[in-house]
Amino acid sequence: MPRLLVLLVCLVTMAAPSWAATLRLYLKDGTHHTIREYQVEGDRVKYFSTERGDWEELPVELVDLKKTESERVRIDESVKKAALEEEAEEKAEREFAKEIRRVPREPGVYLVDEELLKPMPQADVKLVSDKKRSFLKTITQIPLNGKATIEVANEHSAQTVRGRRPDFWVRLKDDVALVIVKLEPSKKGSRIVEKVSIVPVVKEMVEEREVVETFRRQFAEGLYKLWPTKDLEPGEYAVVTFVEGKGDPQVWDFRVE
Repeated sequence: MPRLLVLLVCLVTMAAPSWAATLRLYLKDGTHHTIREYQVEGDRVKYFSTERGDWEELPVELVDLKKTESERVRIDESVKKAALEEEAEEKAEREFAKEIRRVPREPGVYLVDEELLKPMPQADVKLVSDKKRSFLKTITQIPLNGKATIEVANEHSAQTVRGRRPDFWVRLKDDVALVIVKLEPSKKGSRIVEKVSIVPVVKEMVEEREVVETFRRQFAEGLYKLWPTKDLEPGEYAVVTFVEGKGDPQVWDFRVE
């Protein structure tokens, strides 16, 4: 028997008995049998036919062992890869489940800081127009056909995050939009969350905000994890929830240094 064939016979004999997936036993005439496993015994190839549900035999010289073994290896590697991916996914789910149990039940935003979850204070939000500054309460505070900004106090946030891709757990009590916004400095020593204007005639509110691209994953009703898709540049940011057209965002500001 040629040396290559002997080597193939050894490989097949060692690996085949534990094989349980469906594969093809290729013949040299171009046909094949659908089988569950096979092994080479001397000058015979013994295989379990999935078509007939029984063990059968063929002379080894009729079988294309090289092609058959190549497919067996390919399928084996595919199964192992799928098993590793499933194991990694299960591990990730267990870790997420463990982290979820740490998130407080109270609505709010919680910064992931290594092994800690830090509750973030909600910022006071103000409506600023050309004529007045007042605490944000209703849309009626914006002059008709006018423009205004919604701002948070101070030039810098008191909350500094580690790294450029901070993670946040957010627990919501209402159905609102959830984003990360880059804050713009104002001329009055505060930071602009969004710009607001009233459309003439229809009196609809238009809100403009610089939204950062993020990933968002929901784990339970009202419970989300939020993080940026790429590194944030140094500056002022905020996790913001809002209902479009209402002009009443809730803001949790932070700084990236």
